[in-house]
Amino acid sequence: MTSQSTENSTRITLQFALSRDINGAARDVEAALQAAHADMPSSLRQNPSYRKANPNGAPILILTLTSDTHTRPQLYDYATNVLVQHLSAIQGVGQVEISGSALPAIRAEINPLPLFKYGIGFEDVRAALASANAHTPKGIIDQNGTRYTLDTNDQVRTAQDYRDLIIAWRKNRPVRLADVAQVQDSVEDLRNAGYYNGQASVIAVVFPQAGANVIHTVDQINAEMPMLKSALPGGVALHVGLDRSLTIRAALTDTQLTLLISVVLVVLVVLLFLHSWRMTLIPAVVVPTSIVATFGVMRLLGFSLDNMSLMALTVSTGFVVDDAIVVMENIARYIEQGLTPRDAAIKGSSEVAFTVISISISLIAVFLPILLMGGLAGRLFHEFAMTVSITILISMVLSLTLTPMMAAYLLAPHGTSQHTASSSG
Repeated sequence: MTSQSTENSTRITLQFALSRDINGAARDVEAALQAAHADMPSSLRQNPSYRKANPNGAPILILTLTSDTHTRPQLYDYATNVLVQHLSAIQGVGQVEISGSALPAIRAEINPLPLFKYGIGFEDVRAALASANAHTPKGIIDQNGTRYTLDTNDQVRTAQDYRDLIIAWRKNRPVRLADVAQVQDSVEDLRNAGYYNGQASVIAVVFPQAGANVIHTVDQINAEMPMLKSALPGGVALHVGLDRSLTIRAALTDTQLTLLISVVLVVLVVLLFLHSWRMTLIPAVVVPTSIVATFGVMRLLGFSLDNMSLMALTVSTGFVVDDAIVVMENIARYIEQGLTPRDAAIKGSSEVAFTVISISISLIAVFLPILLMGGLAGRLFHEFAMTVSITILISMVLSLTLTPMMAAYLLAPHGTSQHTASSSG
């Protein structure tokens, strides 16, 4: 539990164990905030809120608001009241930070010399400004058994209204705020600016929820873009300043291409050594089938196609083809001895079944330490190890079922016009 305090704000970061469900933790945090509400200062501008996001995580999207007719305080107001509300409702969005400007405000730069001249203290000025924004009832009127409450809005919204505000009386003459200060329409924080392509703008930085799918979240935001633009007033343009999903998509595309190349190379190597398109067809079908079947199990486990899972599938390509070749070669050996393809498939697969199972279990045992690894490293490589193990198990099952079946129907009996690989017993 750590905290970071800046001017007018405090951020408290709660880091939970990796085994803790983030939604359950969020409910506990919300309950704690409600319980602590009575102990909060009454002068808080807004109630404390929480966000389900990684404070060290990089933003997935940066949106900018620009306009030639609206001021930056107005853009900031649109961003906080329109943009943030819509983005926060999208699944996968953990936090939206607005920068580049601040909320509209009236700034009164007090000159101490006139204050000294009139004998007015800073507290007198503060009290006058506070009374000018009172929202309490002004009184009541009782008439014929009916009570009327006088309630008016005294909030001052423009700098011109503040300039005429009376802060004291001296020598039977009013001293107005404009006599001791420079009052102007401005913002709360003057040292907060943002630019997009050299143009003044307000920036919305979108952070994902913990464990959210970046590409899926960005796709949902892009789908809501037309609605977000229509919700903004005329003259305000919404731009995408940064989209981190582009690099992620490029990395996934490159990894998918690597997986495809590895499958093709495996098939070509098998064809090079076996010199038979019938035998090559078997691993050419078994390898993609094992990978596609792994997708289904990954979906059940909640995994996604990311760099780790695709890298695991790429590594598993070599393991997958090993089992199919072992079974296929043993079947081909019995065909060469004169058995029919069907009998050779039954005898050859049953003979090497124990070998295939033992090899698969041995390969899975290699990744067992990664599966049992804890901490961030274990969480990072857990999906990799699980994907490899699942692919090996599926390959083992297909090698003892699909491979013999295809060999029984595709391989020709010995003596026909077919080149088979010679093998040693």
